[in-house]
Amino acid sequence: MSNTLLCYLPNSVYDKSKLACDSVKCEQLTQPASVTVQPGQRLTITCQVSYSVSSYYTAWIRQPAGKGLEWISSDTRIKDSLKNKFSVNLDSSSNTVTLNGQNVQPEDSAVYYCARETQ
Repeated sequence: MSNTLLCYLPNSVYDKSKLACDSVKCEQLTQPASVTVQPGQRLTITCQVSYSVSSYYTAWIRQPAGKGLEWISSDTRIKDSLKNKFSVNLDSSSNTVTLNGQNVQPEDSAVYYCARETQ
């Protein structure tokens, strides 16, 4: 499993005049270290999060080797050009967000990230 620790500074505790913070809010997102599928098969990546998926959107982003980041989805809203390729399922009982891909091809090879969006 791969753990990502997302930390951000709540406005209420950040004092710009002192350039200091009283606390930092962190969330944990856990996804598999790697997933291997054959061309034409389905891809499933589940992201377990420490926050409520009903309260915050989770984004899926990918980065093919040697290329830039590509936004896939925000919550269940998929990028138009990828709507026939991907879908996203939310499970609020387990706070998991699952990216489903169909008919994956070599060009879909990438590092896939789940990330909590800011409120």
